[in-house]
Amino acid sequence: MSTTLPEIAPPKVRHTQLFIDGQWRDSASGKTFATINPATEEEIVQVAEGDKEDIDAAVKAARKAFESGPWRTMDARDRGRLMMKLADAIENEIDELAQLETLDNGKPLRESRHADLPLVIDALRYYAGYADKIQGETVPIRGNYLCYTRKEPVGVVGQIIPWNFPMLMVAWKWGPALATGCTIVMKPAEQTPLTCLRMAQLAKEVGFPDGVINVVPGFGPTAGGALVDHPGVDKIAFTGEHRTAQLIMKNSAQSLKRLTFELGGKSPNVIFSDADLDAAVQGSFVGLYLNQGQCCCAGSRVFVEESIHEAFVEKLTDLTNKRVVGNPFEHTTEQGPQIDQAQFDKIMSYIDKGNQQGASCVSGGKRSGDRGYFIEPTVFTDVQDDMAIARDEIFGPVMSVLSFKDSDDILKRANDTMFGLAAAVWTQDIKKAHHFAANVRAGTVWVNCYDVFDAAAPFGGFKMSGQGRELGTEGLKAYLESKTVTVAL
Repeated sequence: MSTTLPEIAPPKVRHTQLFIDGQWRDSASGKTFATINPATEEEIVQVAEGDKEDIDAAVKAARKAFESGPWRTMDARDRGRLMMKLADAIENEIDELAQLETLDNGKPLRESRHADLPLVIDALRYYAGYADKIQGETVPIRGNYLCYTRKEPVGVVGQIIPWNFPMLMVAWKWGPALATGCTIVMKPAEQTPLTCLRMAQLAKEVGFPDGVINVVPGFGPTAGGALVDHPGVDKIAFTGEHRTAQLIMKNSAQSLKRLTFELGGKSPNVIFSDADLDAAVQGSFVGLYLNQGQCCCAGSRVFVEESIHEAFVEKLTDLTNKRVVGNPFEHTTEQGPQIDQAQFDKIMSYIDKGNQQGASCVSGGKRSGDRGYFIEPTVFTDVQDDMAIARDEIFGPVMSVLSFKDSDDILKRANDTMFGLAAAVWTQDIKKAHHFAANVRAGTVWVNCYDVFDAAAPFGGFKMSGQGRELGTEGLKAYLESKTVTVAL
């Protein structure tokens, strides 16, 4: 990578204030914070910093919109049409939104444009189609009664999203909440608030009623904490780190808020000797390095059967050495910067730990360039299960390759983690594949593929990787309450 970045005309930043009750406003305190371009380490713009008073105003607006506004009583088909209009508006602005995402997050423009944004649009359209298909059941019970159930929106939902897939996380959260008739107060990550704010304006422009969607940028301990603590919030949906989820669970106990968590992982990616080796190498490569390794389901523990270990590492290293790291606005760039200085420092500290604990760094392992938070894609071999790089979620472009001798102990090793978000297996033996899928403790299992997502497929984790599910019908159910009605005949 070049040590300097060519000058690129940045996309226009249109919105930097809080979005509450359909209006743009400064924070009550008047405070702002900088959002930083991770490719240059330079300030992009100052954004209004929300805290407790702003969260209170947003929750009150969402409560009013839910209880007395038109949203909850709106015909479900009309809610679906508005969601379709929002998806259309995003599609019409797809190039500008992709540029804004890349500016704020640092991911390559081709990923923002051709991976993230299509999934954003698809998720909103998927849930728009569900808006008028939420229904209860008639239940046969003893006696002369009519018993039926109703599915009703849970109410005002607080949604806290991370910085790794900013727009996609908005769509995953807004989609089911809006389809069910909930109203929203969202806190985007302080590192990447810009596209969420732009999406809020697009929702206003297509006709969403005031107060249905509210966006309050700010920091976790202040804005996030106030959202979790607020008695007017019925549910919290959080994507992020498990320690934060533990704190949210503790602080939500007083009001018994409904909770869903999509958290981190240390996903095992198992390659048997009968696998298509080239496909397994390519899949493992994408499964770790996608989004600079900043992916909760990244296949960061790659277990390779001993007989093909050397060949696998040779092919993987060759592919890794050719990876293009650099300016995320260049179409040839495959890997951009990490999100910020803190994440950069964390990843480099784990590379140091890998070297200190005896693993062999066969590719990468250093900073790339002298400007921006760029790290070379890194491969470690000779990794043991108890090493820090094999146990901790690094959330960066660092792959640990481990070997195994037979299938008897690989499941035990794969499951030997506090996480359980995703897993993958590569084999031509269908019995082996199904056995692994049935016994690995993970919420998503890929067979002979990796990072295949669809709005219809539930996503979430076991153990410390979360509770509840995003996407699919299970993601919809997380925003519904079930009510039983019994009528004497």
